[in-house]
Amino acid sequence: MYDMETRRSTLALLAQGRSLSSVSRRTGVSRAAIRAWRTRVEPVPRMARDCPRGPADTAAYAYLLGLYLGDGCISAHSRGGHYLRIACADAWPGLIQLCRAAIVAVRPGVSVAVVRKQGCVMVSGYDRHWPCLFPQHGPGRKHDRAIVLAGWQREIVGAHPWELVRGLVHSDGCRTVNWTTRTVGGVTRRYEYPRYFFTNKSADILRLFTDTLDGLGVAWTRANAKNISVARRASVALMDARIGPKH
Repeated sequence: MYDMETRRSTLALLAQGRSLSSVSRRTGVSRAAIRAWRTRVEPVPRMARDCPRGPADTAAYAYLLGLYLGDGCISAHSRGGHYLRIACADAWPGLIQLCRAAIVAVRPGVSVAVVRKQGCVMVSGYDRHWPCLFPQHGPGRKHDRAIVLAGWQREIVGAHPWELVRGLVHSDGCRTVNWTTRTVGGVTRRYEYPRYFFTNKSADILRLFTDTLDGLGVAWTRANAKNISVARRASVALMDARIGPKH
């Protein structure tokens, strides 16, 4: 962990008008860390100190982390504690149940409420530890601030990478079937092929998704600034075996 003097001196170089890359090369500090310091210069408290119990189920936590980064938020209660809220579309009742189960698995004993909104439901659970379980919580929208995993979160994702990918796809992704036509021997035939898309405005969350796919051997392409596509047959088969369509 970098000390405060290193953090402040690095930001001072940035304030001189130097580029992020040049400051990173000069100090040896990663670009991701410098971006995070621009939002919060103070170190994020260690999990062991702020939340000694941690997530009860690390696989469920990796999945819930994906849901939170895609469609979740944390809000303070007026009398203390916080609500974790995950937006789930009405069209996917199975996803609503998976979300409820993940919250209970991560924090046993938490009561989970389902509040219906127009076109979706908010699955929410009250607990005093959500901010330390999800240190990415902060003011404003996620794509307007740095999203960097804490060391203990990286360890959990490293142990359960498919669960993180599943949570991200279930929140901000989809499985679609595209089609095309080919003329063979004078006969026009229709061919269908499935693919996965993941859509997010945050460059950091997109990078987390693609870095995890790289580690799993899943080939992907960038369709545009906020869309990642998985279309190769072998990679789609891997995704189907571990994720599949929403239900």
